[in-house]
Amino acid sequence: MILPSIVNIAKICAQLGVYQAVLSPGSRCAPLSIGFVRHPQIFTRTLSDERSAAFVGLGIARQLHTPTVLICTSGSAAYNYAPAVAEAFFQQIPLLILTADRPPEWIDQLDGQTIRQRDIYGRHVKASFELPIGQTEADIWHAGRMVAEAVNLSRAYPKGPVHVNVPLREPFYPTPDEDIHYDSHVKVIHQWEAEAELGNNSLKKLLPEWKAAKRKLIVCGQSPYDLALGKALQTLSDEQQIPLVADVISNMHALPQAVKHADVLLAQKDERLLETLQADLLITFGLSVMSKNLKLFLRKFKPKHHWHIQPAGAAADTFQALTQVIHSSPLAFFRAMQGQQEAEPSQITFAQSWQEEEQQAAAFIKGLFSDSPKNLEVPNEFQALSEAMHHLPDQSNLHLANSMTVRYANLLGLNNLQQQVEVFANRGTSGIDGSNSTAVGSSLVSDRLTVLVSGDLAFFYDRNAFWHNYKLPRLRIIILNNHAGGIFRMIEGPATQPELEEYFETRQTLEAENTARDFGMQYQRISLETEADMTKLKETLPLFYEDNAEHAKILEVVSNSKTNTEFFKKYKELIQQNYGR
Repeated sequence: MILPSIVNIAKICAQLGVYQAVLSPGSRCAPLSIGFVRHPQIFTRTLSDERSAAFVGLGIARQLHTPTVLICTSGSAAYNYAPAVAEAFFQQIPLLILTADRPPEWIDQLDGQTIRQRDIYGRHVKASFELPIGQTEADIWHAGRMVAEAVNLSRAYPKGPVHVNVPLREPFYPTPDEDIHYDSHVKVIHQWEAEAELGNNSLKKLLPEWKAAKRKLIVCGQSPYDLALGKALQTLSDEQQIPLVADVISNMHALPQAVKHADVLLAQKDERLLETLQADLLITFGLSVMSKNLKLFLRKFKPKHHWHIQPAGAAADTFQALTQVIHSSPLAFFRAMQGQQEAEPSQITFAQSWQEEEQQAAAFIKGLFSDSPKNLEVPNEFQALSEAMHHLPDQSNLHLANSMTVRYANLLGLNNLQQQVEVFANRGTSGIDGSNSTAVGSSLVSDRLTVLVSGDLAFFYDRNAFWHNYKLPRLRIIILNNHAGGIFRMIEGPATQPELEEYFETRQTLEAENTARDFGMQYQRISLETEADMTKLKETLPLFYEDNAEHAKILEVVSNSKTNTEFFKKYKELIQQNYGR
């Protein structure tokens, strides 16, 4: 018999609006799995690899902005969730993690598939609960209360993963003649999340400093696509001439006046010019900033005041300049600041300085590839990614794997404002693991085309993302395969070491054709050796992106790691010679 407190977990989740669950097969977790699979309101999927399953769940939760349930068996299965749990924690993505466990009397007794699962994720979850194993009326109430609290906590600001450890005794499976019954009157605790508004008293306290600032600058951190927030930012920027700096992962790149090439324009060495870009009031919101040059600039040319906007809690002092944490939603804050001040001459001049540098940086990047035969005879992966981003279909999802891929993309920026592309990247922990799986999760629940651009190491590391029985007709994967961890050639330290190729680049000979065959995906390969190959890539991309397939498609772009490094070095030289002063 499956115990009432276990069966009711699925019903509590459904009543609290949690309808997505990713399960991994196992015996001890069978009562949990059966309870979720048989619930009519919950959509379940199964993936055998728990590490991949957790990232798929993360991708679903990130796409839908609601908690996703993860269910696994006892033992090391739970540990395999850890990379995705950490990513969800730092990216503030809601997950409800249900790990089946041995009864407490068998922990540390050398029984099979038994580890210490209580608090297994440490400080990388918002909270960890352990359900009571008894089935008295008080135990059932206690278990239900904890599950409801866990769900509500996962979606409260800041959103994030919450762990519920579930000790279970046999039997795990219902008998053939046993029906699964969800209690008709399950007690559920609802929690209403109010929008964090900027009160009048707070506004009065902030306005003197706001009005006194002659050079205001807004920097947008990693955020989901938010049309209302974008409109509020654009209105404020236009009205008071405040520059907006938007990394590619900020999802504010569609704003017409956004500074999208900060990583390029801040690479120059002219300190007198950089001083003209120094703000006296910096306003930030969102999570991490992608651009290293932007971070270095703000740490060196510190603003007098730095306000960070978020609904609650402590904020990171990323630029070592934080002076005020303002507890408000960014939308409410930027709306409240509209109409508070007219653009003053000093602010207009400041905004013009940023826009002039942005225009030069954008022209520099455009010329980098239009003049590529002059810059380098052999085409390269940076150039290939430029084409891939240029041809992205309108209203698509772009997933960027970590390492050089997301760095290239941030240097390039998304410049076609009509594309309405939403960008996803695992920049919570910035690891290469889970990029495929996160994109798979997004593709499973989105009606938009999902495009994953990945390097070879990130792609092959996460091949189990495709080890399941679900078709992915709207998933497109572009692999930039240089047969190595090419970033290590571009970093000064490892690039000069004799161990470079074997121990840093970890050169490999894999290509993705067998992977595509294993998982029933369409496959194309282009090797970048001549300009004719780049022309072929340009012709291939529109057909590759077409939404007309029964399965996912892979386009593998093979390049040479040394050639890529030569071009990237050339890019840095050209910044100083032709763009830098």
